[in-house]
Amino acid sequence: MTKEYDVVVIGSGPAGYHAAIRCGQLGLRTACIEKWQSRDDKTVYGGTCLNVGCIPSKALLDTSHKYVEALHEFETHGIKVPAVSIDVPAMMGRKDEVVKQLTTGIAGLLSSNKVEAISGKGKVTTPETVLVTDHEGKEQELKAKHIIIAAGSVPIEIPPTPVDQNTIVDSTGALEFDEVPKRLGVIGAGVIGLELGSVWARLGADVVVLEAVEEFLPTVDRQIAKEAAKIFAKQGLQIKLGARVTGSKLSAGRAKKSVTVEYQDGDGEQRATFDKLIVAVGRKPYTRDLLDPSLGIELDARGFIRVDDKCATSVPSIYACGDVVRGPMLAHKGMEEGIMVAERLAGKKAQVNYDLVPSVIYTHPEIAWVGKNEEELKMAGVEYNVGAFPFAASGRALAANDSEGMVKIIADAATDRILGCHIIGPSAADLMQQVVIAMEFSASAEDLGLTMFSHPTLSEAVHEAALASLGHAIHIGNRKRRA
Repeated sequence: MTKEYDVVVIGSGPAGYHAAIRCGQLGLRTACIEKWQSRDDKTVYGGTCLNVGCIPSKALLDTSHKYVEALHEFETHGIKVPAVSIDVPAMMGRKDEVVKQLTTGIAGLLSSNKVEAISGKGKVTTPETVLVTDHEGKEQELKAKHIIIAAGSVPIEIPPTPVDQNTIVDSTGALEFDEVPKRLGVIGAGVIGLELGSVWARLGADVVVLEAVEEFLPTVDRQIAKEAAKIFAKQGLQIKLGARVTGSKLSAGRAKKSVTVEYQDGDGEQRATFDKLIVAVGRKPYTRDLLDPSLGIELDARGFIRVDDKCATSVPSIYACGDVVRGPMLAHKGMEEGIMVAERLAGKKAQVNYDLVPSVIYTHPEIAWVGKNEEELKMAGVEYNVGAFPFAASGRALAANDSEGMVKIIADAATDRILGCHIIGPSAADLMQQVVIAMEFSASAEDLGLTMFSHPTLSEAVHEAALASLGHAIHIGNRKRRA
């Protein structure tokens, strides 16, 4: 028997479950298909983000940061700890419990919003039909007025380092180590590579990051990227730029396996041997066996489903959002797209402001940015003012012994409208959100400067950076701007 719905959503990651829940709230008969299974063969919701991405990685980042604090920083506060050690299985157990709590919560939210959760793999066969194959091979057809594809993404593999999820792992395998590797290699100095490299470096691994690009964090404001490079080097991350991996070889014999990586840099052919190697060169959209070719839905050269700015495909009844479409592969971007599509299906005029998608690297200190950076504005010929405030001048940051980094605000020289914000420092992700809100309402740097901020807080650094762009900063010297 074919079931009929108003909306069928394929995927329950951030884009998918937001779309499904909002559809349910708006009174649309909705089903959400999910193929992900736990180790005990139960369907789990939340996609990559909750199961093997954002959430588990942050759990490990937080645990490893607390370990570093106990090991090196408590004494600064007068707290003496006789001996500090890390129990990796316990750390992993806590991470798994956090994931279980949240994925179970998503299942409950789907149910409470009258969304039918369906286990299996979905394939769009006609503009109004989805074929679902469960894990035992049984098939059922779902009919829908509208279909939302939110199938997510998977790690990219590269031929020189085939992943075996034992010695050579991807970002998923890097969340499952049962001990701290003595020597850890990471291919890719992007968000995933830096975050996972930071986790294991904090716990005592000798970490080497190999990055093929010559420039560190090329999409980040240059001043912020240079500051980050200095801080990471001080933390023990060895980041080798211009290092292109050409091959790898696993050790033979009964001894514990290692991998020797061959790469080329400015000095020629190089080799390095590691106990574990993480391949973190990015992710690609998951569209394998997802769309019947007869639909005529186009994929671009990188495999993304082509959509317009409202996430509509070339087939009027089919939408796609999240990691399977253009734009940054960020959970929050997918969430907003999912909600936008749901509301448009219900006749509302929703949209996503793609100019204000914040980005974050959850190292310590965190790195966050939104809007334009100096390099982009220079290329566009835009005149601008810059205000930067160091956390070293923040009373709250000094009190917390966490004063590395800065807040940088860029404003249009003619209108004073905020064009971008770039932060490296404590709680950068949360501080950035204040500026995102201000930019959403087209605020000027003066608007932020005239806003009262609580004292003492880290957020005062945002206030002072805005004032500095006007030449009015109180707690640092000012460049000459205007009275």
